[in-house]
Amino acid sequence: MSAPADGTATERETPAYARTPRTTPTRYKDRATWEQEAIHAILDSTYLCHLGFVADGAPVVLPTIYARVGSRLYIHGSTGSRPLRDARGDQGMPVCVTVTLVDALVLTKSAFNHSVNFRSVVAHGTAHQVTDPEELNVALDALVDQTVPGRSAEVRPANAKELAATAVIRLELDEVSAKTRDDGANDDPDDLDLPYWAGVIPVTSGYGTPAPAASTTVPLPAHVRDLTR
Repeated sequence: MSAPADGTATERETPAYARTPRTTPTRYKDRATWEQEAIHAILDSTYLCHLGFVADGAPVVLPTIYARVGSRLYIHGSTGSRPLRDARGDQGMPVCVTVTLVDALVLTKSAFNHSVNFRSVVAHGTAHQVTDPEELNVALDALVDQTVPGRSAEVRPANAKELAATAVIRLELDEVSAKTRDDGANDDPDDLDLPYWAGVIPVTSGYGTPAPAASTTVPLPAHVRDLTR
């Protein structure tokens, strides 16, 4: 909070994550942000992430689902998965988690200047496997609701056998940043008169008509109807 000499508050600071060398881009720094609200908004807009780690001296990147709960990311996996096994114990496992949303293709009159409008988040840290039963239940409900909001309240919760086969790792959002591009076609001045099309092609995603399973005897629930509108 900044204030004048008399102590009266004049401007509220925006909560932000600390900048580190790993979260500070070397190119297009103006596209980066460390503001918590902006980062959380991107993370809450989707449910697919890529989990990066090192196994046997080689880099590995796996796609999986995640959920944000406060300042934590919960990442889904199997108890037989190598990264989940490596995250056991107090030492945890160093990871890098990335989330990317593509909003548009940007076509220019030169091949070099083509681009993509996007929103992305990169988080670094040490992941730990969730072992506390109460926290695990919170994490699993969050993973379901991140994908389909409201779904966890209208399904059977996992039983003991299913919980034994499921693993979740937790990553604290401490070292994290977002980067975005939301701009038009930026052609070189010498290319503006070239006879080629240039512009922005929006990229959208959506849901089709829900198809009930043969065993379904109930009407389409509100949370599914809301999702597919």
